Amino acid sequence: MLVLGLDPGTARTGYGLVREHPDGTLEAIAYGVYTTTPDTPTAHRLLSLYHQLNQTLANHHPQQVAIEELFFGKNVTTGIKVAQARGVLLLALAQAGLPIYEYKPKTAKMTITGFGDADKYQMQEMIRQLLGLENIPKPDDAADGLAIAITHLQSTRFERLSE
Repeated sequence: MLVLGLDPGTARTGYGLVREHPDGTLEAIAYGVYTTTPDTPTAHRLLSLYHQLNQTLANHHPQQVAIEELFFGKNVTTGIKVAQARGVLLLALAQAGLPIYEYKPKTAKMTITGFGDADKYQMQEMIRQLLGLENIPKPDDAADGLAIAITHLQSTRFERLSE
């Protein structure tokens, strides 16, 4: 199964495509970030995210999508911008007819490292190991996209085992 993981953001949305092979091994197919520039009007930034995501969908044809749930920290303004980006991503995914699954950041940390308060380096190193990568995936947003995809694959694996 090929899963697209998304870590929403207006300036940078991280994405990661992870394939689970029949033997249970995981493979990173592609990862990176969708970027927009801060001096571009918000509506055009959101349109750019929409087009970049649709290009990934057209190029890779994932079967399912996992997206990080919105986490509001102290900066509400940033949270609103992330929510706008997330809404555009969800719209594009719904238009494509893809099954969408949502995961909290803490759930991803727990799934990847076994520790819900893992730091960025712990997450990135475990992602590198789980996917058999030579180097830690960069930038951080791309690693987060891979983490969400792995989280979904691990979650579905447990569901299959419990049936």
